[in-house]
Formats: sequence, structure tokens, C-alpha cells
Amino acid sequence: SMCVPPSGPSAEDLAEKARIDSVRNVRCPRLMSSAAEYYNARDWESTVRVYGEVVDLGCDEWDATYAPPEEIYQYYGIAYEQMGKYDSSEYVLLKGVDKIPNNIDLRVRLAYAYKRQGKTDQEIVEYERILDELDPNNIRVMTELASLYRKEGRYEEQIRVLQKLIDIDPTNEAIIADLTTAFERTGKDPLELYLDKYNNNPTGTNGIQLADAYMENDRIDEAIDILKAVSRKEPNNKINFSKLGDAYILNEDFSNASNALEQAYKLDPRDYKTAIRICEVNSELENFGKAIIWADKAIRGSKSAGEALGAKGDVYYKAFHTCRTPEVSRDDRIVARLAYKYYVQAESKGYRNVTGSKNWLRDNEVLFSKSDWFMLDASQKNTGYATVKTPCYSWVTERLSKDSNW
Repeated sequence: SMCVPPSGPSAEDLAEKARIDSVRNVRCPRLMSSAAEYYNARDWESTVRVYGEVVDLGCDEWDATYAPPEEIYQYYGIAYEQMGKYDSSEYVLLKGVDKIPNNIDLRVRLAYAYKRQGKTDQEIVEYERILDELDPNNIRVMTELASLYRKEGRYEEQIRVLQKLIDIDPTNEAIIADLTTAFERTGKDPLELYLDKYNNNPTGTNGIQLADAYMENDRIDEAIDILKAVSRKEPNNKINFSKLGDAYILNEDFSNASNALEQAYKLDPRDYKTAIRICEVNSELENFGKAIIWADKAIRGSKSAGEALGAKGDVYYKAFHTCRTPEVSRDDRIVARLAYKYYVQAESKGYRNVTGSKNWLRDNEVLFSKSDWFMLDASQKNTGYATVKTPCYSWVTERLSKDSNW
């Protein structure tokens, strides 16, 4: 007999479809609304029962606005989860993923259902699929996957994922630490990895990672060479100049450290912590005048943070120890008192790192005090302040005002 081509749906099919549609028009809105009520009331048994009817009736195919499938399968799965029935949750979520394969929330729920059943391999595959098919830069999924690979001893794969995470978030210390551990577990030297990575792709990020690895290994000169190369290619990379400053400080090359940190500061003049570091390295160089200028920038930029006030006190403190005479001159005492003044202000802002130096000045009786004021000549007293004259303190422009108790 001849094959008759099908001539579209039969009258019976159309009638059946119309009947189901009319049932859906009545039942689906009611079911969706009672499912939501049960869900909100945390009545999981009833939630599961009603969503079962919703799915059997095909409400998600009837009207995706009233009955959005991503919502149905998500809440249906969660209700089973809440009942501790992870196998049922898995079954429901698999149906959902079949219907809407691009929904990440459903995939993540499914992975969780696998996790609770101890189906680690399937959990891993689900996360891999999300990254391969839907969202290659999903940080949450990558973090989860890296930790699963670690637990399973799959270190090579863990390293691959962690490297992607580092590319997205280059300064994340936790990831860097995990990566280093993973390398040790595979018997690889992290330095080799960073070197390969940098040579294949000499970006600032890769250069900074390599320089960090060199510094970890006390190979400071090599770190400096890499960071200098990066700074030539990326003159606006603040982190790079900041790291270069670190490296020079480790080498006790304070003059170059100051230059590098000043470049970092130029790129971000609101970063008062960099100003404090510039102040500190200049103090090491005994460039006290320049150190004070940077301490003042830090104080302005931080709206008088304790740490910045403490840094200014430290400049005067170090200068006192550098310039003092054996018998502690009047000028020495003025500078000691200026240090003390900023230490007191720093402490009042809750900054405690200066307490040791502050107490040393007090306990060693080197502070300018009432008896020193008394010894000043009349013309100096009349100005209401004391100033320093010694060449070693020629950079001190600040006056010490008379204390009300003197």
C-alpha cells in the first residue's frame, strides 16, 4: 500500500489539546498559588505534592509567565532538599535541567543534591559543565570545583582552576596560598610555574606573581628586574610600583624604594598608606625633612588617622636619636617633645604601635619641660614658642608652643 504522508494533527488530537488547555487554564494558576503558599509556610510535604501536580499537568508548558519552569523546578527541588530527600531532589532537578539547560541556579542545586548523596564524581561533572557550557568565569563554581579536586587528590586539575581564578583576582592571597600548596603536592616548584606563565604572557599580573615567587625565595634582584620590566610596559600599574618598593626595601635600597613608592602614590594620591611608607623609607635615609613632608601628606590624606600621626612622631623620634648630643641639648628636647606630641595624638585615635617609643621618651626624661622653658631668654619666651637652631635639625620648621602648665 502507498504511504500516506501525515496531514497534521487529527481532529481527535486537537480536541484533546483543547481539553487539556482548558483544564490547565483553570488548574494551573490555582496550583501555582497554593504551591507558593505552602512553600512560604515551609510545609514541604504539601509543596512537593502540589509541584508534582503542576509538573504532571504540564503547567510550565502552558504559560511560562504564570508558571515559570525555572521557578517550579527550583522550589520543587528545594522542598525535597528540606525534607532531606536528596535523591528525589536530584530526580526533579534533572528534569528541570533537561527543560532549561541554560539555567545555572538549577545546575548548582543539582550539584548540591549530588554532594549530599556523596556522588562526588557527578557533582564535579555538573560544575565542569557549568563552566564549559554556561559561565566560564563563575567564581563561586570555580572555587567549589577547586576544593573538590583537592579533596579527590586531583591536583593538576585543581591547579588549572586556581590559575583561572588568579587571572580573575590576581591579588587574592587565599588562592595564591592554595596554589602554592597544590604545587608542593604535585612536587612542582611554584616558581617554575610562574616563570612559564610570565614567559608565555608577560603581563603585569603574571610579572607581579613571578616577582612575589622570587621574593619568597629570597631572590630579590630577580624580582626587581621583573618589576622594572613591568613598570616600563605598564607605567600606570600602581600595584607593580608598590611591589617594587617592597623589593627595594628588602634590599635596603631605600632611595630607589622611595622613587618606586612615589610613582605608586602619583597613580593614586588618595592612598595615604603609600605616603606613610615613603615617609618611613626617607626616615631610614635620614632625609628627615622629606619624611616630614610625606607624613603631612599622609595626615591630610587620611583625615588625621592614628597611623599617619604616629608616622610623623616616628620621624621626630628617629631624628632625635640620630642628632642627639650626649648631654641631651635643649634642641634635642624640643624634637623629643614634638615626637611625644604626635604619639599622644596617635594614641588618642586608637593607634597603639607608638606606645613603646612614647613611654621611652617619658621614662628617660628627655622631653622639653617647664624648667627648659624657664631657661629660655626673655625675647624667645615673649614669642610664646621655642624653635631649634642646631644644624642637624635644620629641616624642623615646626615650633613648639608653650604648654599652659609652663
